[in-house]
Amino acid sequence: MNRLRTVLALGCTAAALTLTMPTAHAAPGGTTTMCGSTLTPSGFVDVQWWNSAGCGSGFTPNSKKVMQLTGYPVGTVLNACGSTWPPAGWVPVSEFYGSACNYSAVPSLGKNSWQLKRVS
Repeated sequence: MNRLRTVLALGCTAAALTLTMPTAHAAPGGTTTMCGSTLTPSGFVDVQWWNSAGCGSGFTPNSKKVMQLTGYPVGTVLNACGSTWPPAGWVPVSEFYGSACNYSAVPSLGKNSWQLKRVS
């Protein structure tokens, strides 16, 4: 019985340490894929949309690739979908149509992307 208590105590301690450790941040420009129904994390922007059976069904694009912007130096310019607001310190400098950013079931050729610049 003492051995079981020791194993349980060690397991609980390891779980508690795992839960309290901060999560690692992606490197600037690092990307990850998620379902479109998931909110884009702080410091990230959407950079691509598509349809995936893994995120449901239908005609609306339901999957997205997001890119980490935290850590880029001031003056950096890059492109992002207009489906999320730019993070703090980034401003849109132009708008344009980008085929990777069709996040609507009825895409148009309207402006759906931004060129963003890091200003602070």
